[in-house]
Amino acid sequence: MSAVSAQPFVKPMQSSPSVSPIQRRHTLPASEVRPLNTQDAISVFEIEREAFISVSGECPLHLDEVRHFLTLCPELSMGWFEEGRLVAFIIGSLWDQERLEMDALTLHKPRGSTVHIHVLAVHRTFRQQGKGPILMWRYLQYLRCLPYVRRAVLMCEDFLVPFYRKSGFRSLGRCAITVANLTFTEMWYPISGHAYMRRNRVNDLIILTQSLDTLHITPHLHSLDHLLLLH
Repeated sequence: MSAVSAQPFVKPMQSSPSVSPIQRRHTLPASEVRPLNTQDAISVFEIEREAFISVSGECPLHLDEVRHFLTLCPELSMGWFEEGRLVAFIIGSLWDQERLEMDALTLHKPRGSTVHIHVLAVHRTFRQQGKGPILMWRYLQYLRCLPYVRRAVLMCEDFLVPFYRKSGFRSLGRCAITVANLTFTEMWYPISGHAYMRRNRVNDLIILTQSLDTLHITPHLHSLDHLLLLH
């Protein structure tokens, strides 16, 4: 279920009949990117279910797992909202091994230095608009600001490998994880290898904040626009 903000309740101010009632209007940013929280979980799951179930029969994360990660590590999630409506999102967690294992699907390792990107999905109404690649780029830029993150990893079906290569990911070969009859390629993206980020974090945070301003992205943020089969 996509989260569509309800129309604000408007109550006329008390006045004499001869005076037109004054209505207070509340406006939402046209576009906003922020970390997700547990209140976003249902909207996240509805977008994910629509994108994945009809194609693969499996969701990367079930609703309880969405809530689980948004409770433990909300700072590793990112949601794109249009006028208060969730249109695209990424959910990640920390992992502490070189390669993904089955436990990586459900566990968050607080001492890990690898961000496992579980899922990237875009609402069906907003696909084919470039939102998936843009959100991934924003997310990777954000990860550069986290001193404990050394790399990002994900697993995807083979047909998505070219897309992630364009985003800078490199193939690690066949993933050890299988889900039902699905097999995956494991891919990684270097985070700590960007020397400029390590040399002058303050300047880079300023640059990042300026770039995020175009989407009203909160500076303190701790698809192919079609189906992105990630786990």
